[in-house]
Amino acid sequence: MLDNIDPNKPMDTPTFRRELKVLETRLAMLSQPVKDLGIPVIIVFEGWSASGKGTLIKRILYPLDPRQFNVHTMDKVPEDWRMRPFLWPYWACLPARGRFSIIDKSWHRVILPAYAEKWGLSPKAIQGFFPDVSAFERQLRDDGAVIIKIFLHISQEAQYERFKELEKKPNTAWRVDAHDWEQNKKYGAYLKQFDEMIKQTDFDGGRWSVVEANDTKFAAIKTLKIITRRIDEEINRLSAPAGNDSPAPKPEAPAASKGILSAADLSRCLKEKEYNERVVKLQNRLSDLGYRLYKARRPVIIVFEGWDASGKGGNIKRLTERLDPRSYEVIPIAAPSAVELDHHYLWRFMNKMPKDGHVAIFDRSWYGRVMVERVENITPPERWRAAYREINDMERHLINHGAIIFKFWLHIDPEEQLARFEARRGDPAKRHKITDEDWRNREKWDQYERAVEEMLRKTSTKYAPWTIVESNDKKYSRVKVMDIVAAELEKQLE
Repeated sequence: MLDNIDPNKPMDTPTFRRELKVLETRLAMLSQPVKDLGIPVIIVFEGWSASGKGTLIKRILYPLDPRQFNVHTMDKVPEDWRMRPFLWPYWACLPARGRFSIIDKSWHRVILPAYAEKWGLSPKAIQGFFPDVSAFERQLRDDGAVIIKIFLHISQEAQYERFKELEKKPNTAWRVDAHDWEQNKKYGAYLKQFDEMIKQTDFDGGRWSVVEANDTKFAAIKTLKIITRRIDEEINRLSAPAGNDSPAPKPEAPAASKGILSAADLSRCLKEKEYNERVVKLQNRLSDLGYRLYKARRPVIIVFEGWDASGKGGNIKRLTERLDPRSYEVIPIAAPSAVELDHHYLWRFMNKMPKDGHVAIFDRSWYGRVMVERVENITPPERWRAAYREINDMERHLINHGAIIFKFWLHIDPEEQLARFEARRGDPAKRHKITDEDWRNREKWDQYERAVEEMLRKTSTKYAPWTIVESNDKKYSRVKVMDIVAAELEKQLE
């Protein structure tokens, strides 16, 4: 592909100035409907060293309101990034609805050998790179984002001359390092790497545009044309009135049949003496495993979902009681804030994923998308249905990085829940734990049960399975959770 593209496309100055004025005005005009329609715009710049990314970024930002965009330079790989999945910093860069994010060097180049080494990617992460990137971009597009991917292509000779020119001036000499000269010396090998990267990440809705960049004037005009055209297409698509020939909405998916939850034996229980003995032993094992996890640099993600009053807090307390408090974080999930609602729904969860060697415990999680948001009609059916695949893709990406994931559904029956609600209401110390929303949710038990059954069936994967925890007896529930976590961590650490 790249070897068939001539990067030398000259443009005369009068033509450049004339077209530039038109395109800058057009981009400024498009920024308002982007804001009004709540379109997140992600512009990715890739290309050769010294291909002019910085100059072009400055050019496209000139007509925009500085309050509407953020620029992210992703060349350096700090230690904090190396300790997380490679897509983690790019989730943090995502724009809110109605804003622009311009990314100088993107998630695509992580697969290049030099960058894979910087990132310290494991063989498993490298193997899963292209599926993970494909899923990531699909998630963003399905959520309404416009992804514009620009690759700036220059010749080996043009790159050489630019390096020499940069080195002449003290203020710019620092921008050329040994890696840059290596890229120029091995131009043919890097050409093949870039070409493969483009081919493997050229997806529908996120196609690459190669810009011939030997001439900076030509590159600026072509880039602005690509950006304005793509944004204009999305605005027209969203603004077009729905015609009579619009496809009919998909019918409601049939409810999943019962079976998984009803198979749980809620009569299981432990006597006090056995419970106390096993808790102490398990907590000691978990304490030791916590240090081994840190040494092995394995991140752990523990998800607690379940019925209201099913004992999530008590389980978390016993699980963490003897862990080093510096090694874990408990993340309670409530209704999303205004800022969180302005982003992809997974954004707030990815930002909380643990560093290597640490533990993140989610008290409720991203699964609210297919439970609360579904039952309460907060999210359109086509979006919560898409979440099953999106969640599986996200968890696969975490696993590819080396994470260990536990997902627990704490199951109780309606009678036990009522008893716990009444006990909370009668105890001044626990009265704050029972709300009107809890009572409303209880009235929708059957609807939630159908949602839970479908969630368990569609998101219990080989790499991140669900565990049903029989929780009518709190002692049994706590011991089962700790036992499963300890056994799996020992297995993984072997």
